[in-house]
Amino acid sequence: MNLRNILIRIVAILIVFIVLLALGELLIRVYLNFNTAYDIEMTKYALNLKKDSENPLIGHEHRPNQSMELMHVMVDINSDGHRDKEYPVEKSDKQRIIFLGDSLTFGWGVKEEETFATLVEDDLNSQSPTEVINFGTGNYNTEQEVNLFIEKGLKYNPDKVVLFYFINDAELTPQKSGLWFLGYSQFISFYWSRINSMLNNFLPSKSFQEFYESLYDEGEQGWINTRKAIIQLRDICEDRGIEFQVVLLPELHDVNNEIFANIYNNLALFLAENNIDYLNLAKLFENHPNQIELWVSYDDAHPNNIAHRKIAESSVEFIKNKGNK
Repeated sequence: MNLRNILIRIVAILIVFIVLLALGELLIRVYLNFNTAYDIEMTKYALNLKKDSENPLIGHEHRPNQSMELMHVMVDINSDGHRDKEYPVEKSDKQRIIFLGDSLTFGWGVKEEETFATLVEDDLNSQSPTEVINFGTGNYNTEQEVNLFIEKGLKYNPDKVVLFYFINDAELTPQKSGLWFLGYSQFISFYWSRINSMLNNFLPSKSFQEFYESLYDEGEQGWINTRKAIIQLRDICEDRGIEFQVVLLPELHDVNNEIFANIYNNLALFLAENNIDYLNLAKLFENHPNQIELWVSYDDAHPNNIAHRKIAESSVEFIKNKGNK
């Protein structure tokens, strides 16, 4: 076979591959027009509403003044990069509170008015004028949350900072993949996620419990960074006369807190030993008959609007009255 024939075959194979990829992309986009896939929605969130941060300790942050529909709800990012209404930097006579957290605090999958941040603000406002500024950002860990506050939160001169902690917040700051651009293909994203899921069923891997517990091994860098960040935030708040509180959010795969009890107990011990005011909501939904009823969707255990309301109702008194646990 001469070189010309070899090149013709290679070109033909490439053309077939491109046609099949284009057809697959078209079909998956039609399918996703009528169905929701958590991993695709998260990829759209990362590509369209986030940007790289100049601060490596933050990693990524929201693009200001952007909006899009995700998980069937509108997500609007304000001019300072938060999922919230606009707040003037200059403080008025209203009490001002900043909420720090990850996608749970951000309100993934629920309307902005249904997030616990908005519900707490509404409740507090009914008693005295209060502003709650929601700094929640998807895929953040505690180190990122604290550094975002240092960079963007101090200028608001808050009276109080509340850190909403979820047990995966001890992960290391994620590094951007060199193949990030493949996320623009919904076909590749959809099937790559499912291939990984299938491989995990056949290849040795950590269980859900083992993964979380491994984050809190004494020598794990993510857990070291998390503790340092919380202490740093405590000290900054003390120096500036800002009240500081922590709320431990529940894991909705384990509403009875049987699997992750040791993690929550150790977190509570760490906070108590460092004189940090905290509220442990690990058992907030204890004995709930069907935990999936609290999820955004059957494959997405982020809290839905029902769970957000319960979190708001259970934390508002703690936030209002410093010192309760």
